[in-house]
Amino acid sequence: MNKAEFTTVMGFALLLLFHTTQTEVCPPACLCKSLGKMKGLEIDCSSRKLKEVPALPVNTKKLYLQNNSLTTVPPGTLDGLLSLEDVKMFDNPWNCDCHILYLKLWLEDISESSLANVRCATPAPVKMKPMRELTGNELGICKRLLPIKSLEFFWRDLILIAVAITTLILVAWALKFSKKLVYQINITLL
Repeated sequence: MNKAEFTTVMGFALLLLFHTTQTEVCPPACLCKSLGKMKGLEIDCSSRKLKEVPALPVNTKKLYLQNNSLTTVPPGTLDGLLSLEDVKMFDNPWNCDCHILYLKLWLEDISESSLANVRCATPAPVKMKPMRELTGNELGICKRLLPIKSLEFFWRDLILIAVAITTLILVAWALKFSKKLVYQINITLL
């Protein structure tokens, strides 16, 4: 085995080791149960008095965070859980202000049924209201706090660039065609 092959094999082995440790680590405050090889993990963090969501393995299939002291979830915290199938987050004192918008939108995408059981604890006007029933009136002041949807701008900019390039190509083609036409007219007149 030459040096290049050895380096490649060692790099792959380190990558595999890193990937395994990243996906298999159970949060210290939780109980983890394997759902079988390559099937993911069940993470039970319920009734642990957690004030924030712990770092979770990416191969989490089931996540139980009910009956804790969670009030909000920072944006992006749960985005890496792509194989999640079941989540329970009820019985937490959720603070349904602008900062809860990330969790509400995430639950709408991941588990509409779980969202039905999540109720607001504060502020007073929405106390005990299911999070899924929060309307624009309750979260209306959040519009200025929402991140800019860069993907929408990306597609708009891409379309504008495509239109500009198409226009330039048509103008260049028209100029080229007009020169040929002028040249042909000149030849015919001579």
